[in-house]
This record gives sequence, C-alpha cells and structure tokens, in this order.
Amino acid sequence: MKRNKNIFNKLKWIWIKSKIIPLVIPLIFVASCTQEAPVAGYVERPVEEIYNEALAVLEQRDYEEAAYLFDEVERQHPYSKWATKAQLMSAYSFYQDDAFDSAVIALDRFIQLHPTSPDAPYAYYLKALCYYEQISNVTRDQNMTEVASKILKEIITRFPKSKYAKDAKLKLDLTRDHLAGKEMEIGRYYLKQGQYLAAINRFKNVAVKFQSTTHVPEALHRLAETYVAIGIKLEAQKVAAVLGHNFPGSPWYTDSYALVEGKLIKPKEDDPWYKLW
Repeated sequence: MKRNKNIFNKLKWIWIKSKIIPLVIPLIFVASCTQEAPVAGYVERPVEEIYNEALAVLEQRDYEEAAYLFDEVERQHPYSKWATKAQLMSAYSFYQDDAFDSAVIALDRFIQLHPTSPDAPYAYYLKALCYYEQISNVTRDQNMTEVASKILKEIITRFPKSKYAKDAKLKLDLTRDHLAGKEMEIGRYYLKQGQYLAAINRFKNVAVKFQSTTHVPEALHRLAETYVAIGIKLEAQKVAAVLGHNFPGSPWYTDSYALVEGKLIKPKEDDPWYKLW
C-alpha cells in the first residue's frame, strides 16, 4: 500500500512538471527577447570627433555622408552646444547634395527649435535658396518662385540689418520678374485665343503689380493691342501715352504709337492709368 502511494506521488510530480515546463519555456523565451540586443556597429564617440569628421567629409564633397554624420552628432550628444550647430550643417549638406526637401525639413526644425538663434537669419536664407534654386523656366509652373519670393520677403522684414537682406532683395527682384513673365505668357495665350478680357486682366496685373520688372513695356503694348482688338481705341491711346511717357525709347512704344496711329491721350488724375506716370 505504501509502495503504491509512492508510485502515485511520483506520477503526480511527473504530471505537474509536464504542465509547468511548457509554460516556463515560453516565459524564458519572452524574457530573453525583451533584453535589448546591442546595435551592431554602434560606438559612442566624443562629440568633437564626430563633428570634425563630418566637416572633413563635407570638404570632400560627400554630402550625403556628411549629413549623416552631422545628424549623428545630435543623436549621440543631443544636449551639447555642437548639436545645434550640427542641425544647421546637416541642412547645408542636404542643400549641397540638391536634396532640397530634406534640407527644408531640417531647416524648419531648426527654426522651430531655435527661433532666436543668431543663426536664424541664415536658416531662413538657406531655406529660401532651396526654393530659389528650383525656379524653373517661365513656361512652367511657378509655385517654387512664389514660395521663394515669400521667404525672401520674410528675410527682408524679419532681419533687415542682416547680411542676407541685401542679397534677398536682389533675388526677390528676379523672382518677381519670373512671376511677371508667367503672367505675360498666359496673357499672350489669351490674346491669341481671342479671350480679350482675360488677356487684359493679365497684362494689367503685370503693369500694376510688377512695375519694377522688365515686362512692363510689353504689357502696356499688349494692353493697347487688346483694346484695339475689341474696338476701345480711346483706352488704347491712353495706354500708349503711358508707355511713351515711361519708356520713350522702348521698341514697344514705337509699335504702340503706330498701332494707335500717333493719337495719344494723356490720362486724367482720376484715371486708373494716371498712377503709372
């Protein structure tokens, strides 16, 4: 009887172990998986060492690797003074690599984190360049030109005394010339298609909003041409007079003068064209 009891106890223990072991093994496996495995190839290095290596790589024009190394400065030493410099240098590396989207993302982040930084004017300027470098021919969409123009204006307004404001003004003139050129292209298309009212709106837009651009003489001539086409010769004569007063030596004035047969009418003070004098 006692022997049978011992056998029963042994069998009971075996049964218990058979239930426990399958449960324990998965737990051991899960515990082993939760332990952080060391990242292959990752070595924490002094911040100056990484930054100087990034500069060396940048000088070698390996811009993609330079951007990675500058980002590594921030990853390994996020609270160091070098991290802020590295953010801007990473954006510059992307810009040099023509990775403009990545550069803009990095610059937006820098501006958001460091709005009062002494390097903020440069961050805005570099962001403007990212769009400015992508300005296409006037025959294509001018979205990049519009964005570049907006940022350049912001530089002039926010940082008028910075060394970037002067260059921003020069580049702004070019962006305005591109935008005016696009308006002229659309206006000429409408004129050719006989959509005269649409053409007039485009040419007026150039003459009024882009007065400092090189497209104004042609815009005025095209306006006179359009008015003649729809039979409003009086308006054509006024526009020709404005063209002759502001650009007397322009070949466009010669064409307009011939178009209205030499009949010019000086606009009155309450006339919309008077303000162009």
